Amino acid sequence: MKHPEVAVLGLGAMGHAFAANLLKNGFRVHGWNRTRARGEDLLDAGLQLADSPAEAVREADVVIAMLSDGDTTEQVLHQVQEAFKQGATLCQMGTIGVEKTDALIAFFAEKRPDLLLIDAPVSGTKAPAENAQILVLASGDQSRAQAAEAVFAAISKGTQWLGEAGKSTRMKLVINSWLIGMMQSLAESTRLAEQFGFSTDDLWKVLEGGPLAAPYAKMKLGMIASDDFTPQMHLVWALKDARLALDAAETPLPALENIAQLWQQAVEAGHGEEDLAVIYRYLKAQ
Repeated sequence: MKHPEVAVLGLGAMGHAFAANLLKNGFRVHGWNRTRARGEDLLDAGLQLADSPAEAVREADVVIAMLSDGDTTEQVLHQVQEAFKQGATLCQMGTIGVEKTDALIAFFAEKRPDLLLIDAPVSGTKAPAENAQILVLASGDQSRAQAAEAVFAAISKGTQWLGEAGKSTRMKLVINSWLIGMMQSLAESTRLAEQFGFSTDDLWKVLEGGPLAAPYAKMKLGMIASDDFTPQMHLVWALKDARLALDAAETPLPALENIAQLWQQAVEAGHGEEDLAVIYRYLKAQ
């Protein structure tokens, strides 16, 4: 069976990983990024690098949007709405929140009802994305999603279908709220452990093999131990996700509210471009 032709709009850490994995799996891939240089290292692997998003999507059966935020996503997708191939599939894979996702679904239902819109954010960060080990959270009409599923198979370890379009964005906010809470708690627990004379290694040895031994915690403790906060997920993007969850929530989320305020201070102190685990370093400096 012939692979669908794919366009990737946004070649940041995640979009770049998606494009690289699709090329490795024999897909024809068009890419576009505001900063063209982000895609140039994939030219030898076969990436067709476009000068505009419209040029990138024109021949694509499946279009992946993996842009930085809701405003950018809306702006770019509105701009290219007429350029999409008839009957193409649009996979919105960035974390852009409930309001923007619902608005995009309504916009395309009106302007381009021939398109299949799949709401498909992912669970996982840069390294899992590069190794095709992320999980795709998909929602939309699965009965028409064969082309999208072929693309998801090349970039992920699996796809979880969650119902009508818009459900995945909501689940993504749930997952990220939990992850953000876990990171803050880990940073504080590590500070307490140090105060009592324990190392990150001591802490992990007690957790290891038990129900609290999340692999995520082990990875972040490793960052803390080595004082290397090379970003897997930038603190500034984690803060954006916390805000999106707070905006969409109909019930109070007091812990997340407090974390968002603290992380805002850490971003203002210059830590935004580092991994979210840098919150440990920020707390230590206080």
